[in-house]
Amino acid sequence: MCSKHSCVEEVVKSILDAQDDALDNQCDISCHRSIQDLVSPTTGNGYDTVPFILFDKKGNPFKGVGVQGTTQLNCVESFIFRVTSVKDSCVTLELLTTESDSVCKSPCEQLDGENVQNIERTGICITVDLSCFCAISCLPAISLF
Repeated sequence: MCSKHSCVEEVVKSILDAQDDALDNQCDISCHRSIQDLVSPTTGNGYDTVPFILFDKKGNPFKGVGVQGTTQLNCVESFIFRVTSVKDSCVTLELLTTESDSVCKSPCEQLDGENVQNIERTGICITVDLSCFCAISCLPAISLF
């Protein structure tokens, strides 16, 4: 059982803070490394986003589902997110996709073989309760704007 104070919530809040400020770690790829890459004043890389995957309390990856379009609707599913706002434990997430997205059964199936720069914004946002999650996996920082 996850604690009342969610460590996933803290990481997502840190990502949001770093993304808002953005116009040697032990791991090559980690949330800490991605946040550092986002806010590093020396790299001048232009990164503005830390994409991530969330896992529920049973360890299963969370798949977000949303609808795109105003006249013709298209269902979009994704395991990859960008945080857009946090208020208490409620967070608004934008679904991110890859160029060759189709309906995927896992985040690895969605990302395997993709170039990180092929991740794209969908404009679809969902609101979730962060207290429902116990793990987060960050992808390398990228530029989406």
